[in-house]
Amino acid sequence: MSHRLIDAFVITGLSLAAMGPRLVAQTIAADDQSAAKAEIRNQVNRYMQSVDDADTTLGAQVWSATPDVTFSEPTGHERGWDQIAAVVYGKLMGATFSKRTLKNVGEVSIHVYANAAVAEYDWDFVATLRSDGKTVVHTTGRESQVYVNLQGQGWRLVHVHYSGPPVSEPGGPS
Repeated sequence: MSHRLIDAFVITGLSLAAMGPRLVAQTIAADDQSAAKAEIRNQVNRYMQSVDDADTTLGAQVWSATPDVTFSEPTGHERGWDQIAAVVYGKLMGATFSKRTLKNVGEVSIHVYANAAVAEYDWDFVATLRSDGKTVVHTTGRESQVYVNLQGQGWRLVHVHYSGPPVSEPGGPS
């Protein structure tokens, strides 16, 4: 899948997600939508387990293992499965932390558009630094994931964007 195609999926998926559920209902049949959401929800759970375990083998069952997948996170922007495996799973999760627990907070919202989908959720992450074996790091944030339904592979993750929790002004909405 070309980098332009992934960009098109990301832009289209995020734009369509903003249009609301009425458009979702028009794009695929209700039974197909329910099945797609169930498979994507399983992939989100598998993704979280792969992060908890810093497991690239499990991660490869979630991600499209191609050079055009992307991961945007506060310390960088990884491009391609090999870089995501090395940096996110190897360096950030495996080498930095000895124990990790990533959980979603509330429901995972999934918007399906034919062969593309966007999953979004808030998360809670608790980990122990490997350097001293006792310092606990606790962060929270939001994540959007873009999936494509690849022939013969099912729903595969092609883009992750995560950020910290919303920042609000004093007295303003969050």
